[in-house]
Amino acid sequence: MEIESVKCECCGLKEDCTQDYISEVKSKFDGKWLCGLCSEAVRDEVSHGGKKASSAMDEAVKAHMSFCRKFKSNPAVRVAEGMRQMLRRRSDLSSSSSSSSPSSSKKYTRSTSTSQVGDSSSFHL
Repeated sequence: MEIESVKCECCGLKEDCTQDYISEVKSKFDGKWLCGLCSEAVRDEVSHGGKKASSAMDEAVKAHMSFCRKFKSNPAVRVAEGMRQMLRRRSDLSSSSSSSSPSSSKKYTRSTSTSQVGDSSSFHL
């Protein structure tokens, strides 16, 4: 197996991959190679788009490439921003779907019986 360095066509991140893996990824994204994070962002966009799979994938790839081009900084910053956007979107979806359950309104707080490390009242010999 020969390892090849390949650059993500969205964010510019470089990865070392086998030619078989590169071909597999390109076949899923209209001939474009996307890193793992960008491919997840595109798949996430497709799953929430509600369009036909072929046109949805093409539109999602184009939209994500446009999003990545907005940021002129290094790839690591763009990857982090993409991750933040994806997590925010998923968080919004999960909070809207769980808002109808009564347990989602509970607030979690620290117990008043919690002792600090070194507090002799919590150790019994």
